[in-house]
Amino acid sequence: MANKVQTVRRSADAATVREQLGLLADLAGIWDGHGFNLIARPDFHDGANLYLQLNQTHEHLTIDPIGSPIPNRGFGQDDIELFGLSYLQKIHDASSGGALHFEPGLWITQPPTTFPPEPIVGGTQIVARMGTIPHGNSLLAQGVAEQFNGEPTLSLPPATYAFSRFPSFNSTPFPTPPTAATPTPILNAAGSSEKLTAAAAGVPPFTQYDLTIPDSAANPRTPFGTTEPPLPATINGVGMQAVINDPITLLQQVIKQQVAKGHKFTGVALNIATQVPITFFNNRDSAPGGPTTAVSVPDAGGGIENIPFLLGNQTPAPPQANAQTALVYATFWIEKVTHPNEAPFDQLQYAQMVILNFPILKVLPKVVDIGWPHVSVATLRRTFG
Repeated sequence: MANKVQTVRRSADAATVREQLGLLADLAGIWDGHGFNLIARPDFHDGANLYLQLNQTHEHLTIDPIGSPIPNRGFGQDDIELFGLSYLQKIHDASSGGALHFEPGLWITQPPTTFPPEPIVGGTQIVARMGTIPHGNSLLAQGVAEQFNGEPTLSLPPATYAFSRFPSFNSTPFPTPPTAATPTPILNAAGSSEKLTAAAAGVPPFTQYDLTIPDSAANPRTPFGTTEPPLPATINGVGMQAVINDPITLLQQVIKQQVAKGHKFTGVALNIATQVPITFFNNRDSAPGGPTTAVSVPDAGGGIENIPFLLGNQTPAPPQANAQTALVYATFWIEKVTHPNEAPFDQLQYAQMVILNFPILKVLPKVVDIGWPHVSVATLRRTFG
């Protein structure tokens, strides 16, 4: 007779809780550090096509084990038990201290099942993240956790970013379906320049992404209209234009500097997405029709819900939506960092892509829906508390 999930659920001892969490165990703790946030957002007041908001960030992330098992009752198979952690993420601007992001949520791990059939592949573990954002979005992003040994985030062929399942976290916007040329969205390859991608497609560029053009009412981006200081020429030795194109270069720079000092890395990579597949251009600055690759992370899927102000009514033309969140994918690297002559420490890095869909009404001769990458990255260390 199969084991039955108990009705009364008490928290186990700490060692058992860690064992039950499996590859998620080392997420638990208090994490603190810095990062970067890029988001293109509608700009109703300035009359521009968009405002490009750029923030150096400070982040505080608290993650606690739930402790007791979470029963999911089965119909076609035995009941299963989930195990997980709750989290609270707070991000503010590193210069002004102003609030940028607040997100409560959960990470959970699921055992393999036979109904529906969801086996575990290799040494992976099925994981999911659930998050709620006060803008009016709720997400479920699923995927896999897997162990790694080596330098994370750096280019490691055939992967663009070591131990990430995603080949790009590039900021260049792209057309959204439906069109005859692009029946599904195609995200731009790593290293793409908005300026060169627009030239290849024969369309006007969004000059907010080009730092050779100063910010202004006609070209609004941070710090225009704010008390923010001017953008620095570099962040941690990375040129600002490279940061805007691919914010994940900041994570790579941290690892490069640590490698140069003799640090070694092991850990767990979490790759999650709200949909499968996700299609990317193979080459930077690609024109429509260029070669592509469809990426399907094992066990990925889920979805995003938006309040009416964001989602709107998609039936009339033009679409009645302000800024719909359409896709989320992310890689989290939980890193154990060691050195032959220094104390080890725990480090958490992540790169997250959120696609916002909103139309261009005032620049192009017709309404065109565009997918706008909202990219967030951070490097955090486990701290006291």
